Amino acid sequence: MTERKALERPDPDGPGEPSEEVAFKEAFLVWLRIGLLSFGGPAGQIALMHKTLVEEKRWIEESRFLHALNYCMLLPGPEAQQLATYVGWLLHRTWGGLAAGILFVLPGAIVMLGLSILYAVYGELTAVQAAFFGIKAVVLAVVVEALLRIGRRALQGRFQLSIATAAFVAIFFFAVPFPAIVIAAALLGYLGKALLEDGTAGGSRAAPAPVSAAGQAGRGIRVLAVWLPLWLVPTALLLALLGPDQVYAQQGLFFSKMAVVTFGGAYAVLAYVGQQAVEVYAWLAPGEMLDGLGLAETTPGPLIMVVQFVGFLGAFRNPGALDPVVAGSLGALLTTWVTFAPCFLWIFLGAPYVEALRGNAALNAALSGVTAAVVGVILNLALWFALHISFGEIEELRISVLRLYRPVWDSVDSASLLLTAAALFAMLRLKLPMLPTLAAGAALGALYHALLS
Repeated sequence: MTERKALERPDPDGPGEPSEEVAFKEAFLVWLRIGLLSFGGPAGQIALMHKTLVEEKRWIEESRFLHALNYCMLLPGPEAQQLATYVGWLLHRTWGGLAAGILFVLPGAIVMLGLSILYAVYGELTAVQAAFFGIKAVVLAVVVEALLRIGRRALQGRFQLSIATAAFVAIFFFAVPFPAIVIAAALLGYLGKALLEDGTAGGSRAAPAPVSAAGQAGRGIRVLAVWLPLWLVPTALLLALLGPDQVYAQQGLFFSKMAVVTFGGAYAVLAYVGQQAVEVYAWLAPGEMLDGLGLAETTPGPLIMVVQFVGFLGAFRNPGALDPVVAGSLGALLTTWVTFAPCFLWIFLGAPYVEALRGNAALNAALSGVTAAVVGVILNLALWFALHISFGEIEELRISVLRLYRPVWDSVDSASLLLTAAALFAMLRLKLPMLPTLAAGAALGALYHALLS
């Protein structure tokens, strides 16, 4: 294990000074590894980053990791990718944030593009999905391990435990919107400030140096001047040159709007995206959104990457004078760009302010409530993930405002349950490293499907 001091020291030039102890090349390779292994949706991805950055590399301490996670959970878009960008920015400023954010998305984007081409041309990807069968079972074990580890450290009192429990019940059983949970948790954390004297408020041991308001304003203007055009100008040009009815202009505009409303993760908007793609734009046939979601769940990277599948099929089926595969690839590229470009804007614009306020007692008290709520939200994601890899069919029941998930017991996947149990035993009991466990899970999953066939 590489021993390094956690990133936690005053910043002479403003928040986010690069760590002198972490070489950019080493960080680049670690971000690439995280990007290649970021299976399991946001819960698995956050767990992977926590294990790698906090436990193994010790590049960032627990409180600062949770402080960054709290901010990213407040933003629209994929919180795990934004968390990677935030930590990369802490380590190596803008270049570090770009490397971390891009590498978090790039492996999954390449795999998803290849799968989209195969799906559109051949329509059958059973063998590809089987290759990831064992990996998903191991990822669930990684999620459980991270949930236990983060929960033990973040929930050190009954007050935080109560907030975490309430957040889980609200989002899992009542489908309360995630922003409402965050606001309520922050308010409770602030009001319960007197109960949080045990040091779990997410504060830092060393407060950052003050930054002038004028300097921050100037930096913010520069960030906006760079990232707003990078995000919006391609779509504006497509609208101007091709008109609003052309597929690329439609996709650029539609997914740019999606990028600013995807609070609470991908599942919060995927139903709407699927409905619009089928009924309004006719990019997909009914049922194909579920196929795309299945592909996205078997690839590394954010689950919102399913929009790339939508963009590919929409352009593939409306290629104009282009070859369909070329047209689809351009649609996938455009969709990915307008989905993830604003994520860099949110981080580069807001992270310095968030870092500058780490020593603020009132803010830390509010964020302590958010930290507790995040544990409940991760539990919700982990349970949802566990249900969907253990059962082939899940029924959603509504009783007034109450939402329940009922697994269809005839669809239970015994092999997945056994693989998950073995992975949990290997990681929690035997303390085996994550990478060998993932490799073993992938091999066992492939062997199982080979024997079935």
